[in-house]
Amino acid sequence: MSRLPTYYVSHGGGPWPWMREQNGSRYAVLQASLQAMAKETEGRVRAILVVTAHWETPAFALSSSPQPGMIYDYYGFPAHTYQIHYRAPGSPELAQRAMALLQGGGVEASLDPERGFDHGTFSVLQATYPEARIPVVQLSIRADFDPAAHLAAGRLLAPLRDEGILIVGSGLSYHNLRMFGPAGRAPSHAFDAWLQHALTVAGPDERDALLLEWETAPSARAAHAREDHLIPLMVAVGAAHAEQGTCVYHEDDFFGSLAASSFRFGPLNG
Repeated sequence: MSRLPTYYVSHGGGPWPWMREQNGSRYAVLQASLQAMAKETEGRVRAILVVTAHWETPAFALSSSPQPGMIYDYYGFPAHTYQIHYRAPGSPELAQRAMALLQGGGVEASLDPERGFDHGTFSVLQATYPEARIPVVQLSIRADFDPAAHLAAGRLLAPLRDEGILIVGSGLSYHNLRMFGPAGRAPSHAFDAWLQHALTVAGPDERDALLLEWETAPSARAAHAREDHLIPLMVAVGAAHAEQGTCVYHEDDFFGSLAASSFRFGPLNG
C-alpha cells in the first residue's frame, strides 16, 4: 500500500454542509477542495484519523467507540442542525494502534470510549465522504497548545500513513471570531502569506522552526487569538516531516474579506 499524504484543512463554520439554503455558494470552493481530497486518495483510505481543534485534553486522547455519537458544539444555528448525524463507524483498532505509537515514543495518551464526533470532524467529513462508510477516529489536541509536542506526536503517528490511514488536521487557518469580517482582512492576509511561505516554500527544518515560533509571524495573534484551530496543523506537518507542502484550498474573500487556506503534505502517490 502506498503512503498517504497528510492534510490540514480549514473546516468552515459550524454545520455548514447541512445549511445550503442559508449559505448559498459561500462554501462552494471549500467543498470542492474537500471533494478533491477524497478523489486524490480514492481507494487507498482504510480509516481516517482526524486531529480536531474542538477537543482539548490535558494529554492526547483518542476516540475509541465503535459507533461514535454526535457532539453539537455550536450555538445559535437552525434547529435541524441539532438533529443531524454523521454515521461513520469508529475504529477501536486504529485508536489502540495510534495510542501505542504515541506511548511507544514516550508520549502520554489514552482512549475515550465516550467521545462523539464534533463539528471539526463531522462537517469536514460530510463534505468529503458523505456516504460515511470509512471508519473515523478523533485525536484530541493538548490543552497546552505546545507546538513542539504536536509536531512530535505527528512524527510518532507517521507509520499510519503506510497502513491506509488518512491523517487530517481539522482547524481554520484564520480563527478570530471577534474579527470575522472586514476587520479581519488585513491580519488574515498577512498571516496567510506567512503560512504559505512556511508550509510550501521553506525546507523541512526551516518549516519546523517557523512553526515552533509561529507567534512571531505577522498578525499571528490577530489571526489566532487562541491557537486551538492552528495546532492540528502541527500534527499533520509532523507526520510528513521531510515532505513538501502544497496549498490545496485558498480564498482571499472567505466570508467576504478573509484569507483562508488548506494544505497537503507529501506526494499524492507516496
